[in-house]
Amino acid sequence: MIIAHAPSGYILATSIMRHIASAPVTAKAVVAAGIVGALAPDFDMMYFHLIDNRQTHHHKYISHWPIVWLTLAAASALWFSYARQSKAAALSLVLCLGGVLHVALDSFVGDIWWFAPFIDQPYAMFTVPARFKPWWLSFILHWSFAVELAICIWAFLTCRGRSNPSLQARRP
Repeated sequence: MIIAHAPSGYILATSIMRHIASAPVTAKAVVAAGIVGALAPDFDMMYFHLIDNRQTHHHKYISHWPIVWLTLAAASALWFSYARQSKAAALSLVLCLGGVLHVALDSFVGDIWWFAPFIDQPYAMFTVPARFKPWWLSFILHWSFAVELAICIWAFLTCRGRSNPSLQARRP
């Protein structure tokens, strides 16, 4: 995924807001947590470019290990189940679910090491052949980019389709 992580985080956050309606959290905070969580695994790009000098596929970094995000999401869900009025627990859960969503979406056409650190084997549903330079042109001209555009359109329509009462502050 190149452009659909933030929109997917928005869709995730808006779709789960009704499930945490009892938590003392604003809808804007939930949306922010969903978007940040959906982008969080790619924060490793700074290390990738500035320190690692692009020597290691950034999906091999711990920030892209599904076990990390699944463990954090499970811990956050447990925390939220015991502290349903905790703003931090609710936002932590949404953020971690955004991280899980990120690695799941990256698995569509990008290698993800689903069993890291135990097995050094990447998995992807589809492969994008390296046909063009620069590398990102191969992704944009591949059929899978239509899925990214569909996610972006879905997020846009979700945002426009609401008269934004869901994005107003919600306090008990």
